Amino acid sequence: MSDWTDGRLPVFFEAAEQQPPHRPIAIDAETTPRKLVLRTMFADLPRTVPAAVLLVGHQVGEVLVPIVMGLAIDQAIKTSDMAATVRWVLVLGLVFAFLSFSYRFGSRIGFLGINTVQHRLRTQVTDRILDPRGLGGGHTPGVLLSIASTDVQRLAMAVALGLYPVAEIFAVIFCGIILLSISWELGLLILLGAPALLWCLDKAGGRLRARSAAEQRAAGDAAGSATDLVTGFRVIKGMHAEAEAERRYRSASERALAAVIKARRSHGAYVGAMEAIAAVFVVAVGVVGGIKTVNGALSVGQLITVVGLTSVAMGPMQALGTNFGKVWVAAHASAARVLMVLHAPFARTAGHREQEAADAVPLRFDGVDVGQGALDLTLPVSGVTALVCDAATAAKLTTLLSRVKTPESGTVWAGVDDLYELSEPAALRAVRVAPHTSTLFEGTVGENVTAGSPQQPDRVAAALLAAACDDVISTLPYGLDTSVGEAGRLLSGGQRQRVALARALASDTRTLVLVNPTSAVDSVTEADIAERLPQVRAGTATVIFTHSPTLIAAADHVLTISATGRVADTTAKAEVTA
Repeated sequence: MSDWTDGRLPVFFEAAEQQPPHRPIAIDAETTPRKLVLRTMFADLPRTVPAAVLLVGHQVGEVLVPIVMGLAIDQAIKTSDMAATVRWVLVLGLVFAFLSFSYRFGSRIGFLGINTVQHRLRTQVTDRILDPRGLGGGHTPGVLLSIASTDVQRLAMAVALGLYPVAEIFAVIFCGIILLSISWELGLLILLGAPALLWCLDKAGGRLRARSAAEQRAAGDAAGSATDLVTGFRVIKGMHAEAEAERRYRSASERALAAVIKARRSHGAYVGAMEAIAAVFVVAVGVVGGIKTVNGALSVGQLITVVGLTSVAMGPMQALGTNFGKVWVAAHASAARVLMVLHAPFARTAGHREQEAADAVPLRFDGVDVGQGALDLTLPVSGVTALVCDAATAAKLTTLLSRVKTPESGTVWAGVDDLYELSEPAALRAVRVAPHTSTLFEGTVGENVTAGSPQQPDRVAAALLAAACDDVISTLPYGLDTSVGEAGRLLSGGQRQRVALARALASDTRTLVLVNPTSAVDSVTEADIAERLPQVRAGTATVIFTHSPTLIAAADHVLTISATGRVADTTAKAEVTA
């Protein structure tokens, strides 16, 4: 039996993710890593059951080969019966055809089941990560990426534990039963040895489970460090902190390497011990069979059958020692990391209040902590408002307006309703924050922009013009149908920012919050955006966190907020305290 964990399973169903959606795997507060692995194993029974039956059929065929050969020797070759020899050769051919068919299609269906469950798990993890209520725990993006990719993949391989080991155990039992009919000593040796081997598997895997978990934590930390390094590369260059960033990443990478080496050492010792135990069983069967043949207790055909069955049993028993423990340990460690995300507390509670549609709903900060003081401020209900403040204050306010986490003190009001008590659709109708980071999803320019307002082509066209995307579209090879690549990497920084701005302007929200929306464009383009912005947002409110003189000059209201919460209305050139 080949190693079914080496990633070389036949890739015949690459469209697994196109299958209809399935019910999520049940996970609650009482779910442990062991329970999650078991639920994952049986998460796709419509595929795994027929796959397991076919793989059992394959093992039955493997066991039948030495049996047919032994019978052919005793009943045809030994008696020189040519007709019987031809019949047994035909039977042997049918057995090989059966076992080949069973393995081929059993593996195909099983591989599809593994990928289907992997897709379901990845969807659950990413849905939790992207939940609007936020993810508690302070996990870095790199760690979350590692969990959603590598750990989910390892956990999904637990599906294979309900396929190949089942067939392997059946093969060992079948071999034992056949050997019982030939010699009860040989049969008992196989039937009693297999449960003992499985018991040793669970006992010997404790240390490997611990080291596998440490390895995956260290690898996740290293991935997180790398992700943060790449994301903040420009900032690091600007601060001339390349040496410190390199030191931190090197340290995380060395810890991951040390954890990998320890885990691989434990894995090597574990696999070696299990294969040694399996080999002892096989040798014992062979020795007993040889002695009985010498004593005349077995015929030549029976000897061939015993030797063949011993050879057949060696594969499943070694595979059980190598694959079952390895996959179970890796899946158990990954399940703990997956649950770290799925059990993480929400950063805020879900709101359920609905809000009637209205043309103007003022946003108000009532005693909200901004670091060195409390902010009391009512934002204008229409026009363009420029908010001038330091980066820390801007981050605090945009975080609150995005409802990422609840205020430490005070309340953010949307009209007469607490913003955090509104349902997600109602809150997005009231206010939407477009962050400074210009993140695009893979697809075309048009698909990215229409994501903000899919059913309103006029609004989309106006947003493209207001964001100065007209010249961007004219320079792209396929215009709006040009692919932006993964995360928009096929576009320049300025092009990405303008496409992201167009997407935000196309959204149907009463108050749109923009954070430094023109930092990556030239002064001429910035002037065009500043001129067009009030037109596309006429009748609604647009709040811009900016220090750009161009945007400030074009704003209807300019409010300067200090770190103490003091507000100066520089539009009227009169300082007021809110």
